[in-house]
Amino acid sequence: MIVYSATKARFKEDVMTNDIGGIIFNAFQNATGRSTGRAEIESWMHSLQYMDRVLSDDEIPHDAGVAIEYHLPQTSKRIDFILTGRDRDRRESAILVELKQWQKAELTQSDAIVITRFKHGTAETLHPSYQAWSYKRLLEDFNQTVQEEHIGLYPCAYLHNYEDDGVITHPFYSDHIKRAPIFLKPDALKLQQFIKTHVKFGDTTRIMYRIEHGKIKPSKNLADELASMLKGNREFVLIDDQKVVFEKAKRLAEQASEHTKKVLIVEGGPGTGKSVLAINLLVALTGKDHVVQYVTRNSAPRLVYEAKLTGHFRKTHISNMLSGSGSYHATPPNTFGCLIVDEAHRLNEKSGMFSHLGENQIKEIISASRLSVFFIDEDQKVTLKDIGDKEAIRTWAEKLGAEVVEMSLESQFRCNGSNGYLAWLDNTLQIRETANETLDTREYDFRIVDSPSELHGLIKDKNKISNKARMVAGYCWDWTSKKNPHLKDIVIGDYRATWNLETDGQAWIIKPDSVSEVGCIHTCQGLEVDYIGVIVGPDLVVRDGSVLTRPAERSRMDKSIQGWKKLLKDDPEGGAARLDAIIKNTYRTLMTRGQKGCYVYFTDEETRRYSAERLQIGPAAEQVAEKPVLPADEEAVVLPFRLLGPEQARPYENCVPLYDFKIAAGGFSDEQQVDDCDWVELPEEFRPRKGLFVAQVVGESMNRRIPNGAWCLFRIASAGSRNGKVVLASHREIADNDTGGHYTVKIYESTKESFSDGTWRHASIILRPDSALPGYEPIVLSEEQAEDLRVIGELVAVLG
Repeated sequence: MIVYSATKARFKEDVMTNDIGGIIFNAFQNATGRSTGRAEIESWMHSLQYMDRVLSDDEIPHDAGVAIEYHLPQTSKRIDFILTGRDRDRRESAILVELKQWQKAELTQSDAIVITRFKHGTAETLHPSYQAWSYKRLLEDFNQTVQEEHIGLYPCAYLHNYEDDGVITHPFYSDHIKRAPIFLKPDALKLQQFIKTHVKFGDTTRIMYRIEHGKIKPSKNLADELASMLKGNREFVLIDDQKVVFEKAKRLAEQASEHTKKVLIVEGGPGTGKSVLAINLLVALTGKDHVVQYVTRNSAPRLVYEAKLTGHFRKTHISNMLSGSGSYHATPPNTFGCLIVDEAHRLNEKSGMFSHLGENQIKEIISASRLSVFFIDEDQKVTLKDIGDKEAIRTWAEKLGAEVVEMSLESQFRCNGSNGYLAWLDNTLQIRETANETLDTREYDFRIVDSPSELHGLIKDKNKISNKARMVAGYCWDWTSKKNPHLKDIVIGDYRATWNLETDGQAWIIKPDSVSEVGCIHTCQGLEVDYIGVIVGPDLVVRDGSVLTRPAERSRMDKSIQGWKKLLKDDPEGGAARLDAIIKNTYRTLMTRGQKGCYVYFTDEETRRYSAERLQIGPAAEQVAEKPVLPADEEAVVLPFRLLGPEQARPYENCVPLYDFKIAAGGFSDEQQVDDCDWVELPEEFRPRKGLFVAQVVGESMNRRIPNGAWCLFRIASAGSRNGKVVLASHREIADNDTGGHYTVKIYESTKESFSDGTWRHASIILRPDSALPGYEPIVLSEEQAEDLRVIGELVAVLG
């Protein structure tokens, strides 16, 4: 939908009336049937006068098209100003201009995010260049007219009140500025030149009309890109009942229409793979030409899964497919083929920063889509605003004429696959009574520790393995470091720690080095690690065998139970039950984030004793101690194979060598000399033979294929092409070569130069990383350096 459409000549006439704001406002009311605030009308008045001045050049054709406030389909976003025409090669062009009245901004450490002042105070928001570029990608990815008729889109941002202070143009944002240049107060002539570069002739083919009426469908390039991101990514493999639900959802998507709306409710507890299934559906249905979005109320899952798909933390056009749950209050019915709602129990009634928009998020999501998929766990409601439950979804589906299908996920992939641990936790927290009164710690690595320092130390040690261990806590401590970074938030005796909500934001759970800080329910719900360390605060205590919750012990800065005093006054019994459930659900959620283990410190001694009495510890520690271990720099590591002593080992008949050097997967390792080896028994699927050996890979640069700290099986490299293979390589002249060789594991790529006599030589060799984390660059060897590279082995398998 376009609010205002004219030629450049007509636009100039409207500006000359000195009421361009009123003209756009009337057009807005006619187009949308809604009103808008005075602030937006004034912004039209001021910004459009600046654009008029920029267009005052006879080289910009008078019959160029002008579109103002173009509503992007399937979003609530609007492109401020579009100029259409043809470039010097007569190719159809559209310049997309994001207009801002900003005067100042603040730098952040989050990609494409700045802080600026709005009417109600300062807030984080998108960098204008990224915003403009993302609108371009939305059109390219979903508008069939743009895709098939090859209309050139040129995004930019114009901040006409902004004097360059080095913030908005900071090198941190340079990638986004390259894709969509930013023009500031002194740059009117530069913007004018940018326009003249791309629009030399007028718009005689109604470009914006055709774009507006173009069919909405995902481009093949987008579908292929998403599919390639998912391919080979082990974190997104569907197992057991996940596959059953996946196939059912695909069938429902084909059956759904405007007149036969469908709603699929998928219930599953922690670790049943709801998010994995949701991402697979996003990719699969996009590939079937459905317009799909992945929806969560909390931004943490969106940021984390985008990073896992793209392999980095930079914002990309994939962000357009991941949306907040409050985005659909103004969306026309049946705009989407499918909306996939993860963590549906976290949905709110109202939307917007001030909870003042829309009627009900469940209603708006069902209305906006032909198929709505709700992944839900009602035991994970953790705030008073959470309204997502199956009954509410059924009620709204019936009102909107949608058929409801209900399914469940039972298979447990978190907490070591132990349903017993989940049942024990529910029983211990007195959420529900189960038969699991004690926990056998052989089933799941659960420990209670004596101090928060000991707890954090354990988590830091576990994090060395694969960067998958984190600390979390109940929100019982104020976030004082937000205003004063030198202060610590969580202070318990000698223990000092900082909430991790600023530097890494909602992507905290996968950001490198964030293990030094502490997350909360808002940064980890819907996500998982291998090991989780939990500080249980004074908001949950045990007295005489009863688990009691204390909302007054929550931090005043936590909005989860904001208004709890009034709630108790208005409804003492019902309010107390709701608060009790929220606090218990918070700790249940925190204590189920760990796939392999959960370690807990209780601030209250009686609560610690109560929980410890419900553990069956006995044989577990002894069993672990009996397993073969090798000493490492920091701790003993349990091996995924058995060490054989001299009397047992028959080299290459029942064992292969284990070399005692660590291979670097983040650049060449420190110099190490291989002097001796142990002998290990391989898993049954591998037959020992000469040429095989085992070594440990350390680092994150290959973590898509090889976790940090993993023990890997290699075969000694043979002749033949190695392109595309994962290789173990050494180079004795990169750094000191007095003590041995440098080793690294990377994907091998080479180019060769052939000669007429049949000989050849390497023109270049590249050793490429394959990491889900940013910052890892290929190792590029020159022709001269390549001569000293030695490929020692090729990866056979990751053993564990």
